[in-house]
Amino acid sequence: MCGIVGLLVKNKSDRQSLGEFLAPMLTCMGERGPDSAGLAVFASSLQHRRKFSLHCSDPRFDFPALAARFTRDSAIPAEIKTTDRHAVLTAACERSAFARWLAETFPKITLLAAGQTIEMFKDVGTPDSLVKRYHVPEMTGSVGHTRMATESAVSPAHAHPFTAGEDFCLVHNGSLSNPYSLRRRLQRMGVAFETDNDTEAACRFLQWRMREGDTLEQAIEKAFDELDGFYTLLMATPTRMVLVKDPFACKPAVVAETDDYVAVASEYRSLAHLPAVQSARLFEPRPQTIYSWSVQ
Repeated sequence: MCGIVGLLVKNKSDRQSLGEFLAPMLTCMGERGPDSAGLAVFASSLQHRRKFSLHCSDPRFDFPALAARFTRDSAIPAEIKTTDRHAVLTAACERSAFARWLAETFPKITLLAAGQTIEMFKDVGTPDSLVKRYHVPEMTGSVGHTRMATESAVSPAHAHPFTAGEDFCLVHNGSLSNPYSLRRRLQRMGVAFETDNDTEAACRFLQWRMREGDTLEQAIEKAFDELDGFYTLLMATPTRMVLVKDPFACKPAVVAETDDYVAVASEYRSLAHLPAVQSARLFEPRPQTIYSWSVQ
């Protein structure tokens, strides 16, 4: 059993409260996945610069020294914000170039995500501990996105969300029965994998289809034919949140929609604290139906 939650704040005036609303959504899911947790937040955009979300298992690691080394090696000024075992480095650098430099210079540091808006935090431990260690109530932005994992290895790399490309992430409640055949097919077409998690296969499949020119909706339609198993997939970009369930809709999900926000969770109790939820439009998503919401 695992749980997912997502929150899209429609109005700009409410985005300062994203973390305040999202934190209890996450902690309420703790019983569904107590071993690891992850969170992606889409904050303010940085034109001509990227945010690189980093993780190190050693809490004593010197992230400012990493940023200084990157600036020295690349001649590109970098800023870094450190929170516990995570850091967000900001620089005017292509993702591929930074990833190569990081792998060569600091191979024990994990690059979790990259983009102009996304910031990602993933770690082992309870969702409540992640909320406290990474100051989730203080986070701001347009979309917050998380999932607590109970399958695959318990590690930051295997925790959700998974990301593909830039400024895109996916969380999954369920289990795929054909991830390895899908993985082999994608690898033959040059798609690289970082873990053996079944969810990464779904994420990489969507990435591949969008790289081939599909819209996200077109990629999802093709995924209905390719993904075998039970799943509720919740995807996010800086301006959108998209939800789909498999044709049998075995995995639970509930949606609360108001004029100010859209919230998704595996259980209603994760939504009960939200403002005006009593008057929200509440519904359970239909099977094999694409639900998409955008910020204003």
